[in-house]
Amino acid sequence: MPTSRFIKVFVYTILLSAATLAGFRAAAQAELAPWGNLTGIRVGGQLMEFESRLVLVRKDWTDILFTGKEMQRPKYERKGGDRIVTTALDQLTFIEKVRDSAAGSAIVTVGMEAMGDQVATGVYLSFALSMDIYKNGHIGIDNQKQVSLTNSPDDFPGVAPGPARSINVHSSDHQFRLDFEEPTSVLLKKITNNNGSYLLINVLLQAGNLSRGATIQKSFVVKASGQVDKSPVHLTVNAGRTGRVFDGFGGNFRLQNPKMDPPVIQYCLDNLRVAWGRVEMPWRFWQPGKDDHPIDSAQKGKLHPAVRNAMEMAQRLSKKGMPIILSAWFPPGWAVVGPLRFGPGPDKVWGNPLEHAHNQEIYQSIADYITYLRDEYGVTINYFSFNESDLGINIRQTGQEHDELIKGLGAYFEQRGLKTKMLLGDNSDATTYSFIGPALDDTASWRYIGAVSFHSWRGWDSATLQKWSDAATRVNRPLIIAEGSIDAQAWGYPAIFEEPTYALEEINLYVRLLSICQPASILQWQLTSDYSPLSGGGMFGNNSPLHPTQRFWNLKQLASTPAGYRNMPATSDNGNVTIAVLGDATDGKVSIHLVNRGASRVAKLTGLPAAIKTLHCHITDKDRSMQEGKVVPVSGGAATFTLESGTYTTLSSD
Repeated sequence: MPTSRFIKVFVYTILLSAATLAGFRAAAQAELAPWGNLTGIRVGGQLMEFESRLVLVRKDWTDILFTGKEMQRPKYERKGGDRIVTTALDQLTFIEKVRDSAAGSAIVTVGMEAMGDQVATGVYLSFALSMDIYKNGHIGIDNQKQVSLTNSPDDFPGVAPGPARSINVHSSDHQFRLDFEEPTSVLLKKITNNNGSYLLINVLLQAGNLSRGATIQKSFVVKASGQVDKSPVHLTVNAGRTGRVFDGFGGNFRLQNPKMDPPVIQYCLDNLRVAWGRVEMPWRFWQPGKDDHPIDSAQKGKLHPAVRNAMEMAQRLSKKGMPIILSAWFPPGWAVVGPLRFGPGPDKVWGNPLEHAHNQEIYQSIADYITYLRDEYGVTINYFSFNESDLGINIRQTGQEHDELIKGLGAYFEQRGLKTKMLLGDNSDATTYSFIGPALDDTASWRYIGAVSFHSWRGWDSATLQKWSDAATRVNRPLIIAEGSIDAQAWGYPAIFEEPTYALEEINLYVRLLSICQPASILQWQLTSDYSPLSGGGMFGNNSPLHPTQRFWNLKQLASTPAGYRNMPATSDNGNVTIAVLGDATDGKVSIHLVNRGASRVAKLTGLPAAIKTLHCHITDKDRSMQEGKVVPVSGGAATFTLESGTYTTLSSD
C-alpha cells in the first residue's frame, strides 16, 4: 500500500478479468485510491509522493467534506486505459477518470453533477505536497518568476482570483507540475497537522452554490519526477540471537458462501502449508434459547446446518494437525443486553454487551459446544475468543469486562476438564491496545490466557506493533495475528485482491509483523471465497477457471518457511526495503524474507551463520509466481545480490 504522510490510503478496485488487468499493470504509473485520491506517480519503481482529494467547501473552509478512506462508498472500475472512480460528497456526484500518459504523468478528468441543490463556497480538487520533500523549494505559476516556498502563500504570484494555465513546484530533487486544459483559479494554502507540514494546491472546479442538475467537467495533466534512490541497502541479521517460534502461516475458515467456499478452501489446503486454523462458533444457532439443551438436541439429530458445517470445518483442520482457534461472532439474544445489533446503531456504537446476570449459562453454552466438538468430532479447541469485542463485532466488552471473562470462562473450562485457553485481545486493530491493559495488569488472569492476539487491519507503526510483542513477552505467551490483511473493507471492492499494489503492501505488512511482533502465526483473512487469494471460478462474476493470484503466491512463499524456525533480529537501512529473518540457530539455517517497494538496488547482507555457503532464491511479483532465482553465494556470513523493484524475495539456506 503506498502511503503518504498526509492521509494513508489503500488502492481499491471492482472486479475485472485477469486478462483485462494484465495489460494495465505494466503501464500504470499513477496510483489511485477508489475514493478518487491519487497518492503519487511511480518513476523507476519509486513513488513520487503527493496526495489529491476531492473537496466540497460548504462554508468558508470551516465546513468541508472530502474523499478519504472509509468515508464514502465509491465505485472503482477500469475501462480501456481509464481508471474510473464514481463517488459522492453531499448532493454532488463525481466521476473521476485517470489515464496514464507519458512517463511520470497522468491525465485526470473530473466530472461533477449536482443531484440536489447544494450550498457551497466552492468545489476543489486539492493536492497536498509534503514540505519535507519540497523544503527549500520554489513554486511558479505560468511563466512568472519562481517564488520560494518559505514565503507566505499571499506572496505567491497568480493565486486567486487570476486563473492559471500551469503550476510548477520543485525542490533540489523533486518536481510536481499541473497543466490545465483551460485557465483555472487556484487557491494555495500551507497547513501543519500531526502528520507534518504541507502545501495545498486547491484547483477550483466550481465556485458558489449549485442547483440540481448542474454539471461540470475539467481535465488536468499531473506530472511528478525526482531523483530515484537506487543506493545499495545494507541488511544485517543477528543469527546468534533468537526470539519466539514461528509455527507457520495460518488461515481463517469462517464459512459464509456455501457455493464458493468449498473449492477455494480445497485449493488452499492442497497447495499451502497451513499451520494454524480459526473457525466460527455459530453461537446463536447452537443455543437459541437460554433454557435449551444444545447437546441433547444435537444428539437427537437437531444440529443446525450452520453449526454442523462449522464443526466439520474444525474437524477437517484438526485432522491436518493444526491448532484451532474458536471465535464467536453473533450471540443468541438471551446472552446479551438489548436487541441484537448486526451493525452500528444510531449512536454509531457496534454490538451488544453480555448479560452478566446469565454468566453461568453463557459459560455452560460455550463449554458445551467445545465439549461436543471434542466428543463427537475429535477436535480439541486450543483457544477461544469473542471476535473483536473491543469494537463490538458482535459482542462488545470493556477492557475490565474482558479481563473478568478471561478469569470466569477460563476457570469454567478448567472445571469442565477442557484444555481450551482464552485469547487475550483478539482486537479489531493493533491501535486498541489499551483494551488488554486490565488483563495485563491482573496476574490472576494469566493462567487462563493461551495467547495474545490482535487483527492487522490498522495500527501498523512500529511503536504500536512493538506493544503487542511486549505484551506477549510479559505474559510469556505466543502472539497470534488472528486476522491478517490490510483493508477491512476490501470485501466491497473485491478486485483489489488482483492488484499488484495490494499484494505487495499486504506481504510487506506480514514481513514487518514477523520482524517486530514475532508471532506464532499470521492467520490470513480468509482462505475462503471471502477475501480469497484465488480468482475466477464464478467469484464476484469472474467466470474464468479458478486460479491463484499474486497474493496467493506471496502467501505460499511465506508459508514455505520451515516449521519451528525462530525469529532472528534483522535490520534494513532503507525504508523501502523490509526484512524479517527466521531460522534455526542450532543447525545454522535461515529463511530471509525481503520486500522492496522502491527502485531496484544492490543489497548487502551480513551476519549470516558462518556455515551457510549459498542461499536459494524465490521471487514473487506481478509477473513471477514464486519463481526460482539465481543461487546467492555466501562468504564469511555475508552476501551481495540484487533486489528488484516491486518484489517479494525469499532467500533460504535449504
